Amino acid sequence: MGNLPLTTSNWQLMTLQDWLAHLEGLHPKGQAGIELGLERIRTVKARLGQVQHCPVITVGGTNGKGSTCAYLENIIGKAGYTVGCYTSPHLLAYNERVRLNGVPASDEALCAAFAKVEAARQTSGVALTYFEFGTLAAWEVFAAAGVEAAVLEVGLGGRLDAVNAYEPDAAIVTTVALDHTDWLGPDRESIGFEKAGIYRAGKPALCADPQPPQRLLDHAAAIGADLRLLGRDFGFERPGAEAAENRLQWRWWCRNGEQLVKRSLAYPGLRGPTQLYNATVALAALEAIADKLPVTMQAIRPGLIETELAGRFQVVPGKPAIVLDVGHNPQAIKVLADNLASMGFFDRTHAVVGMLADKDIAGALAPLRGRIDVWHVATLGGPRGTPAGRLAAIIAEGNLGGEVICHESATAAMLAAKGQAAESDRIAAFGSFYTVAEALTALRKKP
Repeated sequence: MGNLPLTTSNWQLMTLQDWLAHLEGLHPKGQAGIELGLERIRTVKARLGQVQHCPVITVGGTNGKGSTCAYLENIIGKAGYTVGCYTSPHLLAYNERVRLNGVPASDEALCAAFAKVEAARQTSGVALTYFEFGTLAAWEVFAAAGVEAAVLEVGLGGRLDAVNAYEPDAAIVTTVALDHTDWLGPDRESIGFEKAGIYRAGKPALCADPQPPQRLLDHAAAIGADLRLLGRDFGFERPGAEAAENRLQWRWWCRNGEQLVKRSLAYPGLRGPTQLYNATVALAALEAIADKLPVTMQAIRPGLIETELAGRFQVVPGKPAIVLDVGHNPQAIKVLADNLASMGFFDRTHAVVGMLADKDIAGALAPLRGRIDVWHVATLGGPRGTPAGRLAAIIAEGNLGGEVICHESATAAMLAAKGQAAESDRIAAFGSFYTVAEALTALRKKP
């Protein structure tokens, strides 16, 4: 129908794009509109009569949330359960945010859910942000599908994020690093406290950060959460290389009361050493709620190996090699830099990068000093986008090295990099979900 005005008489005629336009219009800043707090979503959630009918795992953290959710979703699905997974943001289509057994929800399911949420919102007289509206709608989709488990990714922080309106049976904080400091505080301690807000008294509360902030630990202790830490309560080992087969496996372990559980596993499907942290905490969470949601090794093994997630050190087949990564803060791009270093030899490395202005751009790009031969910097659209010229200046000020070429969009930057790169080169596109989305779209266009 195309951007129909919202009236109760035409709700049934509205397309998904009509609904998304309506969600955008609910806040002056559209998708980017952020208003932390749980009062609004709890009011509409109560009006909807939403009841948690299945185990819920909530996943927060600065980096690694999407990968951890993907492992949980895939393993639970392999175990024979109907599993719903809610993540954000999306790359190419909104439907990616709401998945049922790994498949994006249909337009019809989302439209029906949006209509229910809008009716409850109007009745309640409450204004919702884009993310709050989408979170409530995701649960409506899960309820309609009768999911037997739900995996919910925190959008921003944790304590005041919309996802925290739901009660987790287990809550995970993957990592704590500097990002969204305007909202969450200026240091890891402040951010750690906000992320620890998803923990619950008496419930498994897991943290996969090797050095968790003290305020995270203190909050977990203060509320009586069942805190489980990497290296103390669960972890992983990389066996020595004295036998060739050892290089193909890693060992996961966790403490279950007095019992020490150990399992040898093939490496996860997602690339990069950091994925062992994400896989490890996902397995520890499943072990922690095994009484509510038992899974077997027959589900875990293929669940880990077959997990795929676009934009997480995603290597596109062909030549030149193309790597897509949504990393956009110093911790994530340091991981990207390490992963690039372990890929093998390439004649030249071309970077396609676009970033949002509210990020620590200089800090994020610093790990790539001396590693990029050609920077294709792109202007991202919208009020938060950084102009290509500003990115070029930051690269010059940081003495990062390499030739710098400015482009009006990430699409143009990707096409230029692909046209310039030789078969023996590689291209890394990163810096934002928007950058990777445009790069993916450009790659799918026929020459």
